[in-house]
Amino acid sequence: VVQINTGGGCHLDAKMIFQVMPGFHLTQTDLLIIENVGNLVCPAGFDLGEDIRMIVMSVTEGSDKPAKYPGTFLTADWLALNKIDLLPYTDFDLAAAQADLDQIKQELRIFPLSCRKGEESGIRALADEIEKRIAAKRGSAKE
Repeated sequence: VVQINTGGGCHLDAKMIFQVMPGFHLTQTDLLIIENVGNLVCPAGFDLGEDIRMIVMSVTEGSDKPAKYPGTFLTADWLALNKIDLLPYTDFDLAAAQADLDQIKQELRIFPLSCRKGEESGIRALADEIEKRIAAKRGSAKE
């Protein structure tokens, strides 16, 4: 784990990532996760060279986020919709969020997640997809 200080900025950029890369042994690395925290606006506009861009959004944040920040969801490949076990206790409108997401990017892969539900939570599906991507990268690296 390497912490990158953005110096007060609201996002990471490729130069910041490049500066810490010498500390990694990429030939021995199967998975590199870059967590670009902050708001749902700034990170969307900066390509960090990632193979997969995943948004982690909680149902407690509200179902209006896709409509409010369409650019963020347009640049994403996957959406981890977290805390789905709390749906009955929030005003999150799953149908409305899905309709907005379909308008923005129909091929966005959505993984409903809940750490409280164990294997049925969607975490296994997300982990399987990550494992498939790693295997595919290993296969292409050998060619």
